[in-house]
Amino acid sequence: MELASAGRTGSTEHLALPPAPSAPARGALWALAAGWLGTRALIVLMIVGVLRISNTDVSTDVSVIYHGWYEVLRTGTFPLDDVTWQYPPGAALVILLPGLLPWSYLVSFFVICGVFDVLAMVLLTKAGGRRGRSFTGAWLWVAGVPLLGPTVYCRYDIIVTALTVAGLLSLLRRPAVGGTLLGLGGLLKIWPLLALIGTPRARRTRRSWTAAAATAASLGFLLTAGMNGAFDFLKFQTERGIEIESLGALPVHVARLAGSWDGQVTMNYGSVEMLGAWVPVITKVMVGLTLLGFGWLLFWRLRAPRWQAATAFDAALCALLIFTVTSRVISPQYLVWLIGLAAVCLTVRGTSQRPVAVLILLATVLTTVEFPVLFGQVYRSQLWGVLVLSARNLLLLAATLISCRRLWLSTRRPDSTRTVVLPQTEPAAGYPVRPGIAYEQALLDGLDQPVGRATTQAS
Repeated sequence: MELASAGRTGSTEHLALPPAPSAPARGALWALAAGWLGTRALIVLMIVGVLRISNTDVSTDVSVIYHGWYEVLRTGTFPLDDVTWQYPPGAALVILLPGLLPWSYLVSFFVICGVFDVLAMVLLTKAGGRRGRSFTGAWLWVAGVPLLGPTVYCRYDIIVTALTVAGLLSLLRRPAVGGTLLGLGGLLKIWPLLALIGTPRARRTRRSWTAAAATAASLGFLLTAGMNGAFDFLKFQTERGIEIESLGALPVHVARLAGSWDGQVTMNYGSVEMLGAWVPVITKVMVGLTLLGFGWLLFWRLRAPRWQAATAFDAALCALLIFTVTSRVISPQYLVWLIGLAAVCLTVRGTSQRPVAVLILLATVLTTVEFPVLFGQVYRSQLWGVLVLSARNLLLLAATLISCRRLWLSTRRPDSTRTVVLPQTEPAAGYPVRPGIAYEQALLDGLDQPVGRATTQAS
């Protein structure tokens, strides 16, 4: 019996599955645990100042800004007069969360980041232990997160990333659960909703998209009804400039280095931005590129003839890269978003995004060199700062273009392999009779067929 024939005869829920494989080697699990503990110990040492990579104290965002927002939010209103509040209303839940713990706000925030870090690690490891899957994604999370240095635990982006990892890994098997988690993540920081772009068509798309919309709408309504100014942050977005670490800032950096730009670099709406000549034009260009990128994603989704086991994950990473590279802001903590989604992709052996994950790791290293190590030079548009920033942003641009190309090819390339399943009468000897990749592909074959009409055909 051919796998493709079996998948098209009905819904995947009724496919006869082979026996579960033996448990993953304990050595691999122990190595992952040891790697996570060792690298996170380094993060903690950097946070407390025992290990220092620069003189910049990156924890002030938590101890000063987040804590200040916490004091306002607990009164029942959003920070209406603080233009640095640039987040959807669900972010208030994260900012208020440390107040439930018995320690200081700063320590409690670090503990919460550590808990969500563990959650992402456990989910990636569990996903990597399934048929046709790999622990490479978990290893990427182990190695990639500490490359951001202490910054990764001093922003709430790791919390949103862990929530998105959980939602994305749930999409194929439990689309409603995955959609709910991504809807919640979208209310915290918008971008997790991009992970829905690659959901398999028909039933899984309807369930996941409906769950995401219902979650975001209902929780958003509750926050709007219960607190003042839930969506006032939107009015600040129209007056933003170009953040100095973004791709669009590179021409201005070069011009400033050459002495031909006389604008100003200042703190503006929560980030260090460039204001002056060229900035309005660059802003319009970046917005246009964002629309063009998402237009291409829509075209890809409508034209893609086949879905593979990794397609939903690969498309999510591709969408996030487009969103990040064309944004007017690329803050250092944004790289943990990319690490998280790249790790999800690498849990599937057949992912098309392996070269992209390597480029993201390289960009992460350069991000830490750019901030906090050389941030003073970036701020002043000095040579080494501009070179490192340019290398980082060009790596992200290359990753985006490669990701788009490989996603396109992976969903259009004909499947030249034919997998033969042995009859069930053959002794299994404790091993699955169907290869892991075939099993994952079976989850995606025949998705448009109604439940209850599945049959298996022996040949």
